Amino acid sequence: MGSIDAEVLGSEKKSNPGKATILALGKAFPHQLVMQEYLVDGYFKTTKCDDPELKQKLTRLCKTTTVKTRYVVMSEEILKKYPELAIEGGSTVTQRLDICNDAVTEMAVEASRACIKNWGRSISEITHLVYVSSSEARLPGGDLYLAKGLGLSPDKHRVLLYFVGCSGGVAGLRVAKDIAENNPGSRVLLATSETTIIGFKPPSVDRPYDLVGVALFGDGAGAMIIGSDPDPVCEKPLFELHTAIQNFLPDTEKTIDGRLTEQGINFKLARELPQIIEDNVENFCKKLIGKAGLAHKNYNQMFWAVHPGGPAILNRMEKRLNLSPEKLSPSRRALMDYGNASSNSIVYVLEYMLEESKKVRNMNEEENEWGLILAFGPGVTFEGIIAINLDV
Repeated sequence: MGSIDAEVLGSEKKSNPGKATILALGKAFPHQLVMQEYLVDGYFKTTKCDDPELKQKLTRLCKTTTVKTRYVVMSEEILKKYPELAIEGGSTVTQRLDICNDAVTEMAVEASRACIKNWGRSISEITHLVYVSSSEARLPGGDLYLAKGLGLSPDKHRVLLYFVGCSGGVAGLRVAKDIAENNPGSRVLLATSETTIIGFKPPSVDRPYDLVGVALFGDGAGAMIIGSDPDPVCEKPLFELHTAIQNFLPDTEKTIDGRLTEQGINFKLARELPQIIEDNVENFCKKLIGKAGLAHKNYNQMFWAVHPGGPAILNRMEKRLNLSPEKLSPSRRALMDYGNASSNSIVYVLEYMLEESKKVRNMNEEENEWGLILAFGPGVTFEGIIAINLDV
């Protein structure tokens, strides 16, 4: 596999001047916790569906996703208020957006407050806000309602990323990196928030692909503080964001297809998505590593923070890149505990990455200082960042 140039790796744990760093992480979830083992019976009871074949298919999917628990906004109270959400064919987009718009703001505020608390500095020192969601649609956007909910000053600069899907967290991180590095002294709050209510539907033989979403996706929010030149007195950088790139694959825009309709968002995930990612991920990683100036790649000497799109994607990546099983452990843990939470997931993966890094350090084993932060979304779009683990 080759090796990384020791001169490039270095041994210094301080961030490089002017380079953006992640200074804090935070997360939040709705109150409804769903155990995967009880999901099938609950879902079919809620939607009053008694199709044995669909129920059997969802049971199989729930086992193959490796998800154990998830948090969701949907509840009995919501369905009592809006019973039409569980009925096929009704025009419910207005009701869904009313629920989603409030829910994602509430979760984003909570995650942001947790992140700011972990950061340890005043909220008034935040200069920019980047907000990411594929679960709401309104004007003005959720960035304004988040700023209002946090009590941010009206002069803070805001950026809104809507409907970026599963690559949204890393896309937001790339944008926050650019802002931090081009505005010396800035501190950027990146917040992501998602709920599956926007696409919740009863099971249907005409939409068998909906069951994949039922078995896989979860709700929640994530947040990060990004800034360059950390203050050594009051800030502790976690990761340096060294190099970021984005790439879309021509003629794959139908592979992850989402349409806002009168019934909410209709999603279609093509069966070939894991294969498409497998076929293209190595070239993308080579491009990213090359742009970062690393002389040689040795994937197993790097850490991997990968969006957990599903077990098939992680398994194919592991096989194609010849990764040791532990390399994708943080991604698999995030998938198991939270499901695929879309743009939020990368926050959960990075938290597990730091946790496992501490375990390695306590065991006096060699740690991986350099690594990749990756996500894949509609387009098909690849987002990647070469990062340095500073929390070692």
